[in-house]
Amino acid sequence: MRQLTRAPVPHLRPFVRQVWAWAPGAESAGAERPGAREHVLPTGGMHLVFRLSGPPLKLFGHAADTEGQTYGHAIVGGARSSFYLRDVSVATRSVGAQLQPGAARVLLGAPEDALSGQHTPLDALWGAREAADALERLHAEDDLARQLALFEAMLSARLALALRAGLRGLHPAIAAALGPLAGENPAIGALVAESGYSHRRFIALFRGAIGLSPKEYARVMRFDRALALAADPARPWAEIAFEAGYADQAHLSREFSALAGMAPQAWRRTGATSPRHVAVPGNAAPGQIRSRRPR
Repeated sequence: MRQLTRAPVPHLRPFVRQVWAWAPGAESAGAERPGAREHVLPTGGMHLVFRLSGPPLKLFGHAADTEGQTYGHAIVGGARSSFYLRDVSVATRSVGAQLQPGAARVLLGAPEDALSGQHTPLDALWGAREAADALERLHAEDDLARQLALFEAMLSARLALALRAGLRGLHPAIAAALGPLAGENPAIGALVAESGYSHRRFIALFRGAIGLSPKEYARVMRFDRALALAADPARPWAEIAFEAGYADQAHLSREFSALAGMAPQAWRRTGATSPRHVAVPGNAAPGQIRSRRPR
């Protein structure tokens, strides 16, 4: 595997958290793992991805779904409050970005709440011609660093147009609320009062900028703390629950199962190298991998 992940160029950082380019290694390029799926766990944010090889993105509605739904090769993943199930039967090249809160209207042309809880083909937002042109230009680059430089240039061009049109990033009242909501037991009522807006108006502003309600966002941030603590496989779940801000281990277990689609111990047994990309047990064991004929 070849992978390059880094912070974006400085002028994009208010809108883009990180960018990445990924390519499978020689041992997995052109190989298939029939039926392989993974749970992708929520981050509370959005991402934009260009698939540069392999089939279009396919997602499944539930474990028993055998058909799935495809979304194309240029896709926006909206903010989610729980996992989604993705086909990973073929390793693919990709270039992508994790977006900052409030960036969707500026870089994509739509508010976060219009895109949340789902994946959206990029051509529905940028138009078919621009999305196809971007995909073609990125596909022509094989060097990861050059791919990222080109990707950033595309985002920079859209940012410049948006700023000239008077669009701006995160609303100040929402920006002020994000830090407290990422802490333990945030007092949402107090944040509403500090904003100076009515409860209804504050929630609408928050959803428009983040894609989730304040309560949903705080829930995902607490889950994020639990995942970070669980990176130590020897750390007891009761201790993780306490430090992450859950009432007790049973509370953590219920929330973990709801957000990850599996119990904490089942998640730990997968031994996933990336905590948010977890192979579904029983799908495509290594012995099932077979070569894929070029198309």
